[in-house]
Parts: sequence; structure tokens; C-alpha cells
Amino acid sequence: MPSTCWWRWDKAGPTKWRNVNYLDDIDVQHPDFTDLYDELPLWSAPFGLMLLELVPLWRGMTVVDLGAGTGFLSIELALRCGSDSQIIAIDPWKAAVDRLRRKLVQRGIQNVRVIEEDAAKADLPASSVDLIVSNLGINNFENPDAVFAMCFQAAKPDARLLFTTNLVGHMCEFYDVYRETLIEVGRAERLAALESHVNHRGTVESVKSMITRAGFENLNVTTDSFRMRFADGTALLRHDFIRMGFLPGWKSIVPESSVEKTITALERNLNAVAARNGELAVFVPVACFEARRPSDDVSHG
Repeated sequence: MPSTCWWRWDKAGPTKWRNVNYLDDIDVQHPDFTDLYDELPLWSAPFGLMLLELVPLWRGMTVVDLGAGTGFLSIELALRCGSDSQIIAIDPWKAAVDRLRRKLVQRGIQNVRVIEEDAAKADLPASSVDLIVSNLGINNFENPDAVFAMCFQAAKPDARLLFTTNLVGHMCEFYDVYRETLIEVGRAERLAALESHVNHRGTVESVKSMITRAGFENLNVTTDSFRMRFADGTALLRHDFIRMGFLPGWKSIVPESSVEKTITALERNLNAVAARNGELAVFVPVACFEARRPSDDVSHG
């Protein structure tokens, strides 16, 4: 079984530079994880920078950042909007918000309020927020409709909602190889599970529909794409963010007893693609949605 030099945590704390299998799960809830977690990883950077380019900025704003994580967007908005603005950072990930709190103290930032809570359950005053943002948060909401309903309730009339997401079709080059691999290893019955995994992401129209169901008016959708390049499949599967953000879902496509056989074959097939093309490249579609709470929403509901 292929292994790599990596870190893992146990009850005694982190053990560094220990040979472990790349298929082992990473404990993202461990406090030490966020101390080693990059501030703006490769995956979320293009989305976050797009959002910062489009988001309205003025002094004295009240802003909610949903899925704030370790606080890249919350801190940027706190600094860019000025100290008389209030940023409310919401995320249920304890290790991440603990790190955000430490960073706020270390940097002397006093206009960020941190709420460790599921966004759908956040209790914000009605009509109190000027701007709601989320960088890839929608990807992780268990109940997006409930989150958008909360946003509508908290938004002032004419308040803006801006959020980024990736769309159906992301990494299609990878998933084409995964389909072939499932057939090769005798797991064609899991093709439906793979399609379900691929299609759980939204389309532009399905996300627009989610926004309007909550009562917001869709204003604009900005789309783009970026490319992630790897030497081969071995490099892709061992990339730290792939291991954290994607590999658990890829493993879940097949029964646990078939994971090693399937992923080993997938790695081999990805390596063959890289050998033919000189690299392994996957494309990721990026979208930023901008919406508004109407100034006259008496008829809503």
C-alpha cells in the first residue's frame, strides 16, 4: 500500500513526519490541525478573491460571514470596511473558530464577533444586516434553504447577499477516470453513487432558484474557472487539501472493503493519463452569486 511522510494526531497529540497511509483520514477537529492549516488554501483562494473583487464596501457596515472558517474573509472585510463596521463570523467548526479568535486577539481586531454555530440556527436580529457573504459555505450547509431563510430574516431591505460556489462539472477529467475505474475493478453497480456524488453540486439555475425561494432577488452571477495541475495521480491523491476536502467523498463511493483496491486502480489510471498528457490537469468552474433583499417584500411568504 502506498504511503507518504505525513502528520497524524492521536490522544497524545501530533506526531510529525511519520509514515502513514495517504488514505488515512485527517482529524480536522483537532485543535492543532488549524494551527497548521494554510490561511487561504489553493482551493478556496480563487473563490475568495473573486468575492472580494465584487463585494460592496463602505464604512459602518454590518456584515455576516457564513462558514467563516479560520477567518480569511472576516478579517479582510473587518480591515477593508474600517473599525466602525461590525463583522459577524459564523461557523460550527470549533477548531477553526478558536484559531480565528486567537488571530483577532493577536492582531488587535475588535470589530469581529465570532459565533460558533450552525448557520441555519444563528439567531440574528431581524433586518439588522447590510451584507451577507460566504466563500464556499453553501457547499457545506446541511440545509441550504434554512440558511437562506435565516439570511432573509436578518437582512435589511436592500441588503446584499454574495456567495461563491463551485458548480456541477468541476474536476470532470478526474471523474471520467473514476467511472472507468469502477468498471475495471468490477464495481459498475457504484456508478449511480458516483453520479449522485458529482451531481449534488448546483447549477447556475438551481442555485438561483434556491435564492429566489428564500425571497431574495437575483441580481448577477459571475462565472469563471481555474485549473489545478499535478504531476500525476499520485501527486493529486496525496495533496493535503485533496486528502482533507475530497478524498473522503471519493472513498465513500465504494464499500470500505473495496476502497484500497479501487483507489489504487484509480491512482494507476490517473498516472496513465498524466503520462499521455505530460501532466494531470482538472478544471474547476467558479461562480459568485449576488442577490438583494427587496425593499418592499410585504407580499413575500
